[in-house]
Amino acid sequence: MEQKTCRIGCIGLSGRGAGMMELLLDVPGVIVPAVCDLVEERMDKGVEIVKKKAKGEYDVRGYIDYKTMLDNEDLDAVFVATTWITHIPIAIDAMKAGCHVGMEVGGASSIEECFRLVRTSEETGKFCMLMENCCYDRKEMAVFNMVKQGLFGEIIHCEGGYRHDLRDEIVLGRENIHGRLKNFMHRNGELYPTHEIGPIAKILDINRGNRFVSLVSVSSKSKGLNEWIKNNKGEDYDLYGYDWCCGDITTTILKCANGETVTINHDCCLPRPYSREFTVQGTKGVVKELESAEGDDATIYLEGISEKPHCWEYFNEKYRAKYEHPLWRDDDTVNFVGGHGGMDYLILAAFAESVQLDAEPPIDVYDTATWMAITALSEQSVSMGGSAVPFPDFTNGMWIDRAPARRGKFCLEQVCDEFFE
Repeated sequence: MEQKTCRIGCIGLSGRGAGMMELLLDVPGVIVPAVCDLVEERMDKGVEIVKKKAKGEYDVRGYIDYKTMLDNEDLDAVFVATTWITHIPIAIDAMKAGCHVGMEVGGASSIEECFRLVRTSEETGKFCMLMENCCYDRKEMAVFNMVKQGLFGEIIHCEGGYRHDLRDEIVLGRENIHGRLKNFMHRNGELYPTHEIGPIAKILDINRGNRFVSLVSVSSKSKGLNEWIKNNKGEDYDLYGYDWCCGDITTTILKCANGETVTINHDCCLPRPYSREFTVQGTKGVVKELESAEGDDATIYLEGISEKPHCWEYFNEKYRAKYEHPLWRDDDTVNFVGGHGGMDYLILAAFAESVQLDAEPPIDVYDTATWMAITALSEQSVSMGGSAVPFPDFTNGMWIDRAPARRGKFCLEQVCDEFFE
């Protein structure tokens, strides 16, 4: 099939935005004729990145105001990588302007804006895809493949986390023009849920036969950021002693309509190595991310399959190659390794394919709203001392009997072997 060219504008060109745009330009059929950032220096840098990649094949224009870009440019889609609290308003404006949207991750500010996002997509016919790269991580995709083959039996419980020491990035938000700072200053809850919840939600068929029905969150006290400031900036630094709103660790428990439970942890203000704590447990076995200095692995136990009863095995050693998702065996995608081991490229390729086909993306607006809503709901629960809060149904009942998802090589509902040779 002939490769269709798609015109994608990029809004937000910080380190993450600029890096993802550069990778997006390597996806076949993608051109970026317009870039935008409030910081002129970043906008100029974005223009230069595109010019270098395009090698003079097309013009690129830079904008400070994204609304002006939407008015002036003929775009098929936009990629949004601005601060967390601006993602949804920009996505809504872009869909109203006739563009599909790929939106970088982050939590929602309110449930109201999540509903607005969903209704705008429904009314305009334009999709909004959360660019949750962890859905395409190699380990998560192999486990997804095993789940769909029934190796874990009926899934009972999942766990995940965003445990990432970001103390310097948070505190130095003003110096580095980074948006995390104000969120930690003024919000208390699960601020960054989508890396862990995305792969889990797909395993649990959330919004397609299942949904989250309630949520409980509790947050610890906040000490980590001030300790970092004391040790690295000194007591004269103006934020020393600041009464940080966000607790150092927030633990959230979700209950599903089909009975499963999910636990996720947000942990960015204390010293610790990176982990997403990815865990899937069912009636026939369990797999759990291994926190080890030896590398990225997991431990696994499958009843009747593992060599010894009640003994862990290493996932990479025995299982990953055998149950590798076909996408991670596909030469067209995996031979181009870029961004977090390859998953950044895969999410961008999935987004571009959906734009080119003008078709349903593998992460749709209902997924996007559901995963982002965890932040706003978590804030509510934390503020009420860990009381349970009901989880809204953004599908308006469609989750019970939705039409099957579009099949394809990037599909996250099923493993579509027919698309791979």
